[in-house]
Amino acid sequence: MQTGEDKAWETLADLDPEDVCKRAGVQFNRESGLYTLKSFGMEFSIFPKAKSMSGTAAESSLLLGRLAYFFRLSVPWYLISAKEIPFTGRLVKPADLAGGQLFFRGSHILPLDKMAEKFGGNTVNFMKRGGELGGEPLDYGDASFRFYPLPRVPVIMILWGADEEFPARADLLFDSTCELHLPLDIIWSVAMMSILIML
Repeated sequence: MQTGEDKAWETLADLDPEDVCKRAGVQFNRESGLYTLKSFGMEFSIFPKAKSMSGTAAESSLLLGRLAYFFRLSVPWYLISAKEIPFTGRLVKPADLAGGQLFFRGSHILPLDKMAEKFGGNTVNFMKRGGELGGEPLDYGDASFRFYPLPRVPVIMILWGADEEFPARADLLFDSTCELHLPLDIIWSVAMMSILIML
């Protein structure tokens, strides 16, 4: 039986690279058969025929190692299903997406509490870590930034520091177009990857 990842690689290998590049905001080298995709500010080479990925940035080993389950599933599905559409600028919580109540609860709950625990007392380190991953500062909460796990799928991270009344809190938001680019289970995978790479 094929896994979701195997199916995605096989589908991707049969697609017109020119169309994939236009839809997904990536590049393709016909001689090598490699796509070049930017994720968290780093460049990765994607080779559909060999079902392989590589990256040269120091942090790329995180995505290709500890977070490989999420990265290897998300990237080929993104290349298959991304659309050439503009961002709406309307931000949504994953649980508010169609079907998200089921998918972002229980065993699938996102570990935002761990991020709040790690950075709640130090917004400077939160922003520093975001910057290391290609993040652009924003004006939400006590600290926030936007980074790109995938070229057309921005993720917004927001941190509220702890004070006398409330504990620290973290939020993750997507542009509302995310569900046009990715199936819900892959959106979950991207959300998990985005939080875990911060930790």
